[in-house]
Amino acid sequence: MKKIIIILIVIISGINGLYAQEVIRLYEGKAPGSEDWDWEETELGGGFPLVYNVVDPTLTVFKPEAEIATEKAVVVCPGGAFCMLSIANEGYDVAKWLNVKGITVFILKYRLDHLKTNDLAKEIADRKIGSEEHAKSIQPIIEMALEDGRTAIKYVKQHASEYNLNPDSIGIMGFSAGGTVTSGVAFTYDADSRPAFVAPIYPYVGYYSKNPVPADAPPMFIACTTDDGFGFHTHATALYNKWVTVQKATELHMYQKGEHGFGMKKQGLPVDNWTEQFIEWLNLQ
Repeated sequence: MKKIIIILIVIISGINGLYAQEVIRLYEGKAPGSEDWDWEETELGGGFPLVYNVVDPTLTVFKPEAEIATEKAVVVCPGGAFCMLSIANEGYDVAKWLNVKGITVFILKYRLDHLKTNDLAKEIADRKIGSEEHAKSIQPIIEMALEDGRTAIKYVKQHASEYNLNPDSIGIMGFSAGGTVTSGVAFTYDADSRPAFVAPIYPYVGYYSKNPVPADAPPMFIACTTDDGFGFHTHATALYNKWVTVQKATELHMYQKGEHGFGMKKQGLPVDNWTEQFIEWLNLQ
């Protein structure tokens, strides 16, 4: 797969110094299946940054400081109901945290459903996000996003040496809709796109839960809350049970409180510790 860099060395603030940012297109030309999409990706700033109308899937690279770098990497998939990406809480902030742990991060901007108006709040509310009706209506988009997830893993593995990574230590983590991408990849990868580990966080699993668990299924870390407003705790436990039933390595952290979308937020609750528990789990893989 040819490496296509569209932005190189954009310096942004991090937790511990500065991080070089590199943005790489996943496909040469138009992404397959969405060749006729002619709208433009948009990012809203402010207190809760959002990205929407992603047409051209990309990976944004965040590298740890050289002296603490490990050979591990995570493809991170922010959530947002497949119509937007919560790019800070479930993207940039995740990259900063993992970089401090010596882990290279590739934030995936996967393809999204088209938002057609300037009234984003109303348009999103009208879609009845979290309902089975909404999930069915965007199934073609989910399939495209899942292909983006597999392509992302394949890309990072193929270019592992360029980032001083072990191709057998490259995994994927996703939040909410990004958890759909993550769990979908866990069910549908091929030899080139198999992740070393998967971490769906408050995931909506969708119909991928009907797929059989692969014979060489990667280890899985799951985190969610019982008070998840969309009821995704049932998806998390079902996913855990599928892995356990076929005796595949998995770990589930189900917290009483924290609600949907906790991500990297600090709420003064036990769920705040999921990040350290993930690192402890990852160090055992």
